[in-house]
Amino acid sequence: MAVSPFMDTVVAVDNVTAIAFLRYKGTIAFSPPVLTTTPAINATPVTSTFMDNLRSLNSKKFPANVPLTVDHSLYFTIGVGIDPCATCVNGSKAVGAINNISFIMPTTALLQAHYYSISGVFTDDFPAMPPNSFNYTGNNTALNLQTINGTRTYRLAFNSTVQLVLQGTTIIAPESHPFHLHGFNFFVVGKGFGNFDADNDPKKFNLADPVERNTISVPTAGWAAIRFRADNPGVWFLHCHLEVHTTWGLKMVFVVDNGEGPDESLLPPPSDLPNC
Repeated sequence: MAVSPFMDTVVAVDNVTAIAFLRYKGTIAFSPPVLTTTPAINATPVTSTFMDNLRSLNSKKFPANVPLTVDHSLYFTIGVGIDPCATCVNGSKAVGAINNISFIMPTTALLQAHYYSISGVFTDDFPAMPPNSFNYTGNNTALNLQTINGTRTYRLAFNSTVQLVLQGTTIIAPESHPFHLHGFNFFVVGKGFGNFDADNDPKKFNLADPVERNTISVPTAGWAAIRFRADNPGVWFLHCHLEVHTTWGLKMVFVVDNGEGPDESLLPPPSDLPNC
């Protein structure tokens, strides 16, 4: 097995190929390996074609239960920005933001605040759409790079269905962001390059056998569309899995309310849960 990095933007990476040998039981020990040539580090067409060909089994044992109707249609722009910082060396700092909101972690745990209805910890007014519309994947060198800070969440009723389009931007630099959702698997129903076309792109969505996962790499200067059913009550992060971007605030939270009865409700904390 040969593993090499993929990077189709200006971010520097260590372009080293890792090799491992896997031998199945019953095969000849130390038989000569068949070496392969890995694609170029910026082989976007190869990577995109591979990901486009991924499918769910959609069998009786492993059905693809894609939500066919949508209760919440969300459009999130994702990227980085620059905010003022009085204590920083040059007076500014890099931040991450979704819909221009850089997430601030509270001092009280979000799940604790939700379960015990503690006010003042977070709000549930995260915007479903970008606050300002612009050419997200165009030349944005003249844009204001400052974001809004806040601990803002988006509230979902139990068992409601969500379609979320993650739209990459070219602010500062285009980049492929690996986005991860806590608490759920989702179906990747579509992806593409450039700006999402709300009129035409949904016509090409795969609602029959899309791949099911909990992390998706949003194409550089492109978009990815996912669908999921909010059937797991609690407080769940959606965030970029580049750790530095997460610390910069490139994340948000879904608050999923309880349904009916104990089987559709958030479990109470265990009696021996340590205090912070």
